Amino acid sequence: MEKMGKLFKCIKPYWKTVIGIILILIVQAYCDLSLPGYTSNIVNVGIQQGGVDDQVPQQIAVSDMDKVLLFVSEDDQSTVKEAYEENDSKYEAPAYLLKESVSDDEEKMSELSDILAEPMMLTAGFESGSDTTDVMQEQIMANIPDGMLPADATMFDVMQVLPEEQKAQMLDQIDDKMKDMPETITDQAAVSYVKTAYKNLGMDMDQLQIHYLLVSGGKMLSLALLGMIASVIVGLMASRVGASAGRDLRGGVFRKVVGFSNGEFDKFSTASLITRSTNDIQQIQMLVVMLLRMVLYAPILAIGGVYKVFTTNADMSWIIGLAVVLVMLVVIILFTVVMPKFKILQTLVDKLNLVTREILTGLDVIRAFSTEKHEEERFDVANKNLTKTNLFVNRAMTFMMPVMMLLMNGVSVLIIWVGAHGVDEGSMQVGDMMAFIQYAMQIIMGFLMLCMISIMLPRAAVAAARVDEVITSETLIHDPKEPKRFQADGKGVVTFDHVSFRYPGAEEDVLHDITFTAKPGETTAIIGSTGSGKSTLINLIPRFYDVTEGKLTIDGVNVNAVTQRDLRDKLGYVPQKGVLFSGTIASNILYGNEHGGENEMKRAADIAQATEFISAKKAGYEDAIAQGGANVSGGQKQRLSIARAVAKHPDIFIFDDSFSALDYKTDVQLRKALKDQTADSTVIIVAQRISTILHAEQIIVLDDGEIAGIGTHKDLLNNCEVYQQIATSQLSEAEIAKDLKNTEKHAQDAKKGGE
Repeated sequence: MEKMGKLFKCIKPYWKTVIGIILILIVQAYCDLSLPGYTSNIVNVGIQQGGVDDQVPQQIAVSDMDKVLLFVSEDDQSTVKEAYEENDSKYEAPAYLLKESVSDDEEKMSELSDILAEPMMLTAGFESGSDTTDVMQEQIMANIPDGMLPADATMFDVMQVLPEEQKAQMLDQIDDKMKDMPETITDQAAVSYVKTAYKNLGMDMDQLQIHYLLVSGGKMLSLALLGMIASVIVGLMASRVGASAGRDLRGGVFRKVVGFSNGEFDKFSTASLITRSTNDIQQIQMLVVMLLRMVLYAPILAIGGVYKVFTTNADMSWIIGLAVVLVMLVVIILFTVVMPKFKILQTLVDKLNLVTREILTGLDVIRAFSTEKHEEERFDVANKNLTKTNLFVNRAMTFMMPVMMLLMNGVSVLIIWVGAHGVDEGSMQVGDMMAFIQYAMQIIMGFLMLCMISIMLPRAAVAAARVDEVITSETLIHDPKEPKRFQADGKGVVTFDHVSFRYPGAEEDVLHDITFTAKPGETTAIIGSTGSGKSTLINLIPRFYDVTEGKLTIDGVNVNAVTQRDLRDKLGYVPQKGVLFSGTIASNILYGNEHGGENEMKRAADIAQATEFISAKKAGYEDAIAQGGANVSGGQKQRLSIARAVAKHPDIFIFDDSFSALDYKTDVQLRKALKDQTADSTVIIVAQRISTILHAEQIIVLDDGEIAGIGTHKDLLNNCEVYQQIATSQLSEAEIAKDLKNTEKHAQDAKKGGE
């Protein structure tokens, strides 16, 4: 239920549009639910009754009315006569016309129908000589003395001569005999008599039938057109809401991920974030559209259908109840079986993406080590697991459709079976049965739509929960509520004051009690064995992680007290692995200085020793860079990354082992050119090679997360064992001896100068 709430939260911002959609869906449902009624009318009235739907005659010949009134009680006769007015000129014979004021009054029309229904049926019966009326006539005639009436006297002659008391008694007896007769038979008999009355007046019955069929058909076409327009509008609005919800979710996830610290990236894998940003949001978007088009429509259609069913013929409503119970049973079973598989499905998609990404990224290594077979097997396992789960879900869907079709067809057969008996008994008309079938199908279709959605809903709910997990995740790195500002004249002095750091959830510190200051105009180098914490240390400066203990300041201001934007505006960061973005060489160099000019760009490229290979390109600085810099070498990628940092003109340069892919000659030239460019800036270099940091003013040696020594290259050769071990592994004995000799000579010169 919580996951469903997260799903509905996606469309909350569009509640006004959703209300509009609901209103239009009500119009569409009204149109769809009205059509079966018109179908029923066309069959019952237009075809069977010749277009006559009146149970009270709008006009009737005086002679016909006199016959009908013979079977009406004295009190009711006055009510009938008051409802009509005589007209001798409109029709072939003198006639009674129903007053307009009466025909517009539903209450009076209902009263007239109750009064005239039975007398009209009796009149029609006695005129046509039906079996029932013949029996009644024989019984009545037997009670009349011989010679009182001529031999050819009709029942109407009998009714005229009977005293009022006997007539009333006879009408009461007739009422008792006919009270158990179904109402539908009485109504049909009344309509049949009205049709005969119209014929007797000389009315064109064929024209009356055609007019009724054309009017009813026109109304059906109008309703169908209106329903189609409503459906198109709902589809358009639902699609816009779905697309907007997807856009907002992608934007929200992207903004959140951009603000992630490295700690959040450690929690959510890159493959999982990609799946959540694409596949999961696509699932939500599709469901939102179907939710607004089908899920909202289904209950409106079902409720309207149930109402129509009860107004059509409630005797068969139990069939609808049975069908609904069976449909709900199928839905519950599917939900119970399929729901747990959806969370597994999303996890398996993550796993497949992860394996695919690893294989494609490390394709060269895989080929070099001839492990293609192993990777194929690894991919095959992930792919088969996903396929098995997908097959299970799809089989559940394929099982659902035949069951639903069986239910629908079974309900149709049951309605026809029960309805046929009703038609035979006269308690139901054929058109009513047809309408009932259509209403039943609409109700079942409503639940069928819900069933189809029930397959997608759990998966989309899981997807919504996964997306919401990213959006609502607590970011460890955040801006202060009342941020401070760096001084305008600040030079970029970086100070680590007893800084310690441990990764979230870790038991031990990765860095412990780190204290040093990096000053402008100087190069501070950080060196140490693999895993000593070099990259972790410099990742604290741009706040990719926050310190656990101690304080890290720039120009005396704690980095936690300023906004991340202000902090990072002061930094020129070159990562260990050169990262380029799709675009051009120019756009990559000016990535951190979008307002920079051509001269700045070329100077930055020149300092980074990138001019030579850029000039060799056909388009020069406008040459395209592929995604991730796939069309340039590792060394070119690093040089462009360095040029990007130089073009920004930061106060603090951070090089995270950024010279490792450069040859020795290029390394020397680049550092020499950088020396002039960074004369007033603080430079912090993480290096693996001692040759890169020989001339650094300050070298910090890290060993297992602690500072093992601080000083110049020569100082550390004398007094830092860890540094000496690194030097021994990288420099020849002659180079080390030369450096030590120079150090001793320098110390002696300093001593003599002191004396």
